[in-house]
Amino acid sequence: MNDTRWRRTTLASAILFGAVILAGCATQPTPQISEPAPTPLPLPPSFQPQELVGRWGYASYHKAEDLKRTEAAARRSCGKPYVINRGPSGGVMMYLADENQPSELTVKGGPGGKTYIGPGPEPAGPQDREVVSFDGRVLVVRWLDPDISGRYGTGVYVRCAPRA
Repeated sequence: MNDTRWRRTTLASAILFGAVILAGCATQPTPQISEPAPTPLPLPPSFQPQELVGRWGYASYHKAEDLKRTEAAARRSCGKPYVINRGPSGGVMMYLADENQPSELTVKGGPGGKTYIGPGPEPAGPQDREVVSFDGRVLVVRWLDPDISGRYGTGVYVRCAPRA
């Protein structure tokens, strides 16, 4: 074997041996143990459930320009009020769409400072109503589900005067 060929073979063997040694010494990456993401705290609603308890006149509209007329119609319906009671778990007893018995609903805050009324703790659920406005006397809500909203429109609740 000539000297040049021997050197090439030795060099190739040394490189191969070094690669094998380095591969054996390579450390395995330590798996990263990630902490579970903290559960976000629920956002506070803009009002408390007890602020809804009472007797309300109710009417609804489909066109935004009908709000004032609908508010007056809701005020006139106080002769047969929609009664909102406190629920056994701290929510409010209200009717869901297409239901003939009231359910306990939660008043819950959501992203962007919005407030929702609906079943369960998560805001903006399919059976929730978004609070468009509430000043303590007039509550305006719209159903989030487009099908329900198409049937029922935007609801206007006007607080009835206390019984004399």
